[in-house]
Amino acid sequence: MAEREVLHIKGRVLAGPQDVADELWVVGGRITYDRPAAEADATITGWTLPGLVDAHCHVGLDAHGAVDRATTEKQALEERAAGTLLARDAGSPSDTRWIDDREDLPKIIRAGRHIARTRRYIRNYAHEIEPGVLTAYVRQEARRGDGWVKLVGDWIDREVGDLTACWPKDALSEAIAAAHEEGARVTAHCFAEDSLADLVEAGIDCIEHATGLTDETIPLFAGRGVAIVPTLVNIATFPALAVGGETKFPRWAVHLRRLHARRYETVRNAYDAGIAIYAGTDAGGSLAHGLVGEEVAELVKAGLPAEAALSAATWGARGWLGRDGLTEGAAADLVVYDADPREDVRVLAAPRRIVLRGTVVG
Repeated sequence: MAEREVLHIKGRVLAGPQDVADELWVVGGRITYDRPAAEADATITGWTLPGLVDAHCHVGLDAHGAVDRATTEKQALEERAAGTLLARDAGSPSDTRWIDDREDLPKIIRAGRHIARTRRYIRNYAHEIEPGVLTAYVRQEARRGDGWVKLVGDWIDREVGDLTACWPKDALSEAIAAAHEEGARVTAHCFAEDSLADLVEAGIDCIEHATGLTDETIPLFAGRGVAIVPTLVNIATFPALAVGGETKFPRWAVHLRRLHARRYETVRNAYDAGIAIYAGTDAGGSLAHGLVGEEVAELVKAGLPAEAALSAATWGARGWLGRDGLTEGAAADLVVYDADPREDVRVLAAPRRIVLRGTVVG
């Protein structure tokens, strides 16, 4: 990266829902709200947000499994170009820790490799195991990750011809307790309805997709403080998936279409109940990287107020993941826009400037 400059960021700095300033400076790669003695090398004007967060993506993965370093780097740069400067990698077979040594790439919080039942997930993605060794694998991935473990909570059961839960409740309870002992939180891929209550009662911290939320399980999530990452840009692919699979699995195809049809209502009901919602795209499998702006727009379409949708990809998500936003002394990860994103979140699709650790990279 180029040598860091002293930057003056002015206009409107949106550090939180009630935390708005007119300017900040970047000195030595860090944020300060106190005017420095040194003159600024450059001034950037606009509406400024903390670096965006994609809370569910897969760097180092494509539709067929692990990818090489060149492809991984391209994926990370695509995220950066969209203003995503912090990503929670929600499962990957690739070892991407070399990215941590690259000052020009976004920070990644890893969940290790997916843990799935045998023949119950996408080929080459997951450890495919049986319940008797679930706890051992959860401990292993908790130690490999950055404070998260990723389970596959449900998937198509070929004998049933539809989505079914993957794990017995007692195995989940033991495994999730083990993850917590290791200092890790646990999340799970869940499309369907039937897997959710057992996961929440077993102590899960988050659910990915969560299309199966119902009037019965929403209060359970709210009461236990379980977050969701709806990945609406991914759920938009359900109709095409249903067409591709309905000859072999017609019951599954009908189920996917039903989940898709009520996706916005599901997310809005979760928000109204007080469930924490964060923005994630599921990029890196079959979806392109750099879609977090589209995901925020989808959250608004689902009925979230603009500031809640922005929080889901900025200050709220950073707090949830234990990372700084636009606070005094924090690493200067920020994105500047031409217009106020609170008025129209679609401006997130076109950053004016991107500053990563104090260096202008876009």
